Amino acid sequence: MSVKRTYPEGVPSWIDIEQPDLAAAQAFYGGLFGWTFESAAGPDARAPYVIARLDGREAAGLGGMATDADVRETVPSWNTYIAVADAVAVGRRIVEAGGSMISGPGDVGDAGRAAEAADPAGATFRLWQARARPGVQAVNEPGAWNFADLHTSDPGEPDFYVRLFGWEFADLGFGTLIRCPGYGDHLAATVDPDIRERQASDVTPPRFEDAIGWLAPADHDEPPHWHVTFTVADRDDSASHAERLGGTVVTSTDSDWTRDARIRDPQGGVFTASQFVPPER
Repeated sequence: MSVKRTYPEGVPSWIDIEQPDLAAAQAFYGGLFGWTFESAAGPDARAPYVIARLDGREAAGLGGMATDADVRETVPSWNTYIAVADAVAVGRRIVEAGGSMISGPGDVGDAGRAAEAADPAGATFRLWQARARPGVQAVNEPGAWNFADLHTSDPGEPDFYVRLFGWEFADLGFGTLIRCPGYGDHLAATVDPDIRERQASDVTPPRFEDAIGWLAPADHDEPPHWHVTFTVADRDDSASHAERLGGTVVTSTDSDWTRDARIRDPQGGVFTASQFVPPER
């Protein structure tokens, strides 16, 4: 049996999205990423919830809207959960650091405890205190979660996360990398013993084994928020497939490392499909 992927405190560990039509969401994301689904407990006991699986491994969560929610006022968005050892204690630290608690913590069956919070600039995120469900198991492969990125134009926003989780924000010239110190040690000791040897090259950013996401400028018309990126084998094929399934390609961009498409699903949820194209050595 393979070793379960676990997440130390301060590392994004789970993603999900709530949508008005859960069956339609399953059809879109299952068709795009090859996911299958099974019913499970979700953070809102009033709404249905399914676990998406990629080749049998947990990849994400999809939830329906609560029965008393006003879906007309709700724009679906992907949620990023950050692993914590004690959601109550971290909730207190969030408030002390200038953020706010929106809901919870509350039990999600025997899977864990969840809470929702906002940083001082208003970007919402969730906490995950794992029990039976440690977090996403399929990562960094086509059809799986790649990164959770903080989109903001507030220069002081990173300070909140530095204070809360000890994160580092490293300006690499082409982008600002978010690192959680010690994450590479955790990976090397658990699911990825060869991570440092595999990443050792002249083109890999320093301490990339500690990487958990990127800091990116928010568009002029969008508030600070957390944004989810999925890995795909071919950006253009995935973008075309998303359109056939009823999605919309918002933008397509190329960088020295990736070919990306920002996609809006048929119910309004936005995410990025990213093809990894590393520079030649």
